[in-house]
Amino acid sequence: MATGAAPTASEYIIHHLAHLQVPEKQGFIVDFSIINIDTLFFSVLCGLLTLWFLSKASRRATTGVPGKFQCFVEMLVEMVEEQSKSIVHGNRAFIAPLALTVFIWIIFMNTIDLIPVDLLPKLWHLLVVGVLGKPEWDYLRPLPTADLNGTLGMSLGVLILMFYYSFKIKGAGGFIHELFAAPFGIKLAPFNLLLNLIEFLAKAVSLGMRLFGNMYAGELLFFLIALLGGTFAWHFTGGGILLALGHILAGTAWAVFHILVILLQAFIFMMLTLVYLGQSHEAH
Repeated sequence: MATGAAPTASEYIIHHLAHLQVPEKQGFIVDFSIINIDTLFFSVLCGLLTLWFLSKASRRATTGVPGKFQCFVEMLVEMVEEQSKSIVHGNRAFIAPLALTVFIWIIFMNTIDLIPVDLLPKLWHLLVVGVLGKPEWDYLRPLPTADLNGTLGMSLGVLILMFYYSFKIKGAGGFIHELFAAPFGIKLAPFNLLLNLIEFLAKAVSLGMRLFGNMYAGELLFFLIALLGGTFAWHFTGGGILLALGHILAGTAWAVFHILVILLQAFIFMMLTLVYLGQSHEAH
C-alpha cells in the first residue's frame, strides 16, 4: 500500500480487491479510468501464453512414439474432442478448438490465484511508487476471473456465438420463427419472444457469474489466510506462533484443494460453452 503505517485487516483486503485504473485520461485517446487495466493485462497475457502452449504442442507433435508433453496435450485434445462430438451435432471445425482454447486459457488465468497474494502487488508497489512515483496507481489485482467484468466479457463472447450459429444453422427466418413460436406456439408469440430472450440472457449471465463467484470466493479466502501470517509478523508471541502455524497449514490445504477448483471451473465453463453452442445447432 502507499501508506507507511501497517494496514488493518479490512484495509488490507479492500486494497487487494481494488483494481488498477488510471485516475484520469492522462492525455490518452482512450479513457482508461473506466477499464480495469490489471484484468485486461493478465487476461491478454494468459491468452498469449495459451497460444504459445498450443503452437508449441503442434510444432512438437510427431507420428512416432510421443513424449510426455505430447501425451499430455493429446489427452486434452481427445477429451475435448469426445465431449464436443457428443454435444455438438454439426460442424465442429471451429467449436472444438475454441473449447480447447477456452479450457486452457481459463486454467492459466485461474492458476494466478496460486501465486502468493502479496508477491505481484508488492513488486508493482516497488515499481509505481519507488520508480514511477505514482502512488495513485498503487493497486493490482492479478486474478482476471475474480473480476466480474472479465468473466461476463467471456460469456458475452459465447452469447454472440450462440446467436451466430443460430442464424447460420437455422437461417434468419428459421431462427426468428423459433424465437416467436417456441415453445408454446405462434399464438403466444410475445410471451415466447420474452421467454427466449430471457433464456439467452440467463445463460450468458450465469456462465460468467459461476466462474466469477467461485474464483472470487477462493481469492478472498487466500486473503484471509494471508492475514494470519501478517498477524504473526506483528505479534511475535506464543499466540502469534500458533497463527503462523495455522497460516502455513491452512494455506497449504486450501492451495491443494484450490487446484481442483481451478480445473473444475475451467472444465465447467468449457462444457457449458459446448452445450450452449450445441443447442444453437438444434431446433425445437
